[in-house]
Amino acid sequence: MNVKINFHTATGGSAAVTVEKGTNLLEAAALAGVAVEGNCGGKGTCGKCKVRLLQKSPATPTGVERKLLSEEELAGGWALACQRVAETDMDVEVPEQSDAFRRKILLSEDDREIAVEPAVSKIELTLAPPTVEDQTPDLERLLGGLPGEHRIALSRRLLSELPQILRHEKFTVTAVLAEKGLIAVEPGRTGSRLYGVAFDIGTTTIMGSLHDLNSGKTLSLRAATNPQNIYGADVISRITYAAESPESLARMQGKVVEALNEIIRGLAAEAGIEKEQIYEATAVGNTTMSHLFLGINPAYLAPAPFIPAYRRPVRVEAAEIGLSINPGGEVVVLPNIAGYVGSDTVGVILATALDQRRRCCAVIDIGTNGELALATGGRILTCSTAAGPAFEGAQIKQGMRAADGAIEAVRIVNGEIQLEVIGNSVPRGICGSGLIDAAAALLKAGVIEPSGRMLDPETTGAHLPPSLRSRLRRGKGGFGFILAGEGEKEVVLTQSDLRELQLAKGALYAGLQILLQEAGLTRDDLDEVLLAGAFGSYIRKESAREIGLLPGIPLEKITPVGNAAGRGARAALISRTERARAFALPEQIEHVELSARLDFQKAFIDALSFEIK
Repeated sequence: MNVKINFHTATGGSAAVTVEKGTNLLEAAALAGVAVEGNCGGKGTCGKCKVRLLQKSPATPTGVERKLLSEEELAGGWALACQRVAETDMDVEVPEQSDAFRRKILLSEDDREIAVEPAVSKIELTLAPPTVEDQTPDLERLLGGLPGEHRIALSRRLLSELPQILRHEKFTVTAVLAEKGLIAVEPGRTGSRLYGVAFDIGTTTIMGSLHDLNSGKTLSLRAATNPQNIYGADVISRITYAAESPESLARMQGKVVEALNEIIRGLAAEAGIEKEQIYEATAVGNTTMSHLFLGINPAYLAPAPFIPAYRRPVRVEAAEIGLSINPGGEVVVLPNIAGYVGSDTVGVILATALDQRRRCCAVIDIGTNGELALATGGRILTCSTAAGPAFEGAQIKQGMRAADGAIEAVRIVNGEIQLEVIGNSVPRGICGSGLIDAAAALLKAGVIEPSGRMLDPETTGAHLPPSLRSRLRRGKGGFGFILAGEGEKEVVLTQSDLRELQLAKGALYAGLQILLQEAGLTRDDLDEVLLAGAFGSYIRKESAREIGLLPGIPLEKITPVGNAAGRGARAALISRTERARAFALPEQIEHVELSARLDFQKAFIDALSFEIK
């Protein structure tokens, strides 16, 4: 028996899906193309896949729901999508992440001047029609009208359409040429309509941008949650799932392609063009995301020695992987560097011109995964660290992405807590920038020790101002600090949250230390540190330095650069010169593998303290 699930968002969006009775709502949402947070991959441990049932459900809450949701939430119709199954037709409200997307979009805007030299071009032709005296076949007639020598990417589709296209506008047509040759023929003069898309396929968020390949201008930008998140927030969870069977891998690949196609539809509609007028796509992502996008089994990325299936750039026809652009269009995935340093890092290096710098410069891409690059004296060194998804809100008890209701900034002034909340709404959780701010503020106020331990208000914290001491409360894993609210609406920073933050920031800091060591440098030799990614652009540099996430260098040397990976994908789309640079980068880069290095382990342990200067 099948049942229908209608998903709704607070801003009026909706999607419906028919599923077999007994399907849980997390799976149903994935089938409907609706993004629901599922950081634990549906294991029932994170409590992040909250949805609201718009009709009273006869089902009783599960033990997991009673553990992870408050009585007030349960009474208000909230449930966990991974726990609640569809027994009848249902209407379900899903929290939106629109603010997180708006921020990502703003950080992807690029005004850098790049010489426009796309790999795709159009040539408008007016051909002589055939006669009894001139019986030249249609394809040869077309090729004969093109200037110079051109290869042809022959396809049955192109050949089957060609006779009608030539005669539609009385042999006035436009030939579309790519690096592989002729990919399309269009009736009439369409030379002014030449478009491409660039994608940054992140573990958490996918960013897409539409570009006019004649001018290089960005026409529209869109972002979406990576729907693979229902299989886990981190790459290891997704590798494990994809490796289970060919069907699992196909499901993972299908999910990301569906999301890209939805972005393409939105980009095209916003710009007022047809998606068939998009003739090329470039894509970047970490090595796992790139493999999954192409449907390549990433199984051997997880265990040492972390071997990818490929490193070089990959080109595939859009139709081969189901991407909804011109069927003859090409998808170009930029090269990877190593098992855990992917084409997104290539994009970052390209966008920041790290390979062309002569001064000592480090780039830290802070996201679900942590990648670092160091340029000095003509060398580029890279590494990756197991920072974990804490900065995106995963593994944090009340962590969330940067959406309405997320605490994004915390200060303590005269013993009183001051908060900034996205959307100026009631606090319902804390995002990565708020987490770092809170840790820095509590460290400075003496509420937590440099070791990361939260004080006991009755003993070690007895000296604290009453306004702060009253916010300390004992929990299961130690003390917690109430940042906002009261009763069921409290937002609490827990001792385990601090430990997760220490692990994440310690890994990044230690990775940078090893790169500097490999180059024979110290932090004092750094002329600049660039912070890539949305998270790196919204954290307060002072707080990040205070807790030892960033090195103790002058703040003016630390510069956020936004979504550099996405801008690198754009550069490779509109410029053959930039693309050639990207293709050559892996051969110029020295990758430093940290996993088996004892000096990294020591640096990591030393970096766990909040008091690194």
